[in-house]
Amino acid sequence: MKETILVVDDEANIVELARLYLTQEGYRVESAGDGQTALDKVAALKPTLMVLDLMLPVVDGWEVCRRVRAGDQRGVPIIMLTARDDDVDKIVGLELGADDYMTKPFNPRELVARIKAILRRAERAGVPAQTIRVGDLTIDPARREVHVGERIVDLRAKEFECLRTLAENRGIVLSREKLLELAWGYDFAGQTRTVDVHVAHLRKKIAGGSAHIETVAGVGYKLVG
Repeated sequence: MKETILVVDDEANIVELARLYLTQEGYRVESAGDGQTALDKVAALKPTLMVLDLMLPVVDGWEVCRRVRAGDQRGVPIIMLTARDDDVDKIVGLELGADDYMTKPFNPRELVARIKAILRRAERAGVPAQTIRVGDLTIDPARREVHVGERIVDLRAKEFECLRTLAENRGIVLSREKLLELAWGYDFAGQTRTVDVHVAHLRKKIAGGSAHIETVAGVGYKLVG
């Protein structure tokens, strides 16, 4: 068996659909039908990744994400599920530390693809790589640390991957779609808002240094310094 995926949703049909496709790929699937049970299982099982619905009984998905990111298992990747195609829900989820989001109803094959992409990124993060410097911005992939001058920058997992990708392609304009492919590991139409949210966060966090992210209108982003 492969890694453990915790699917958190109070709709049994959603859980079973995800279980069917994930077990076919060799993953071990655990489930929870409410937020408190999800928190208990995160602590007990230490899952490799969590698929988390927002609208949960007892404790909602936003609060589950907030508590996980503040706890011992803060590094577990989270894919949030929302029943509404609402940018506000998605942006709030990303700001709380979710790695990705999907709108229900979703294509289960797409869910599997996204899980594989996130886990590939996590595996890549464990491979030693050379330090990257852009101006006074220093990125240490081995330690997953970022500094602006002497100041350490606290980045979430996807923020780190996004910045690392821009730095590895310093001065090169990357489209939102290309950033999705390189930093997230997939390319699905309609998800470019994810890139915009992460770039906005990165700009704030690396502000004050010589390196900065430029927007190239109608094209994408590039890191210069």
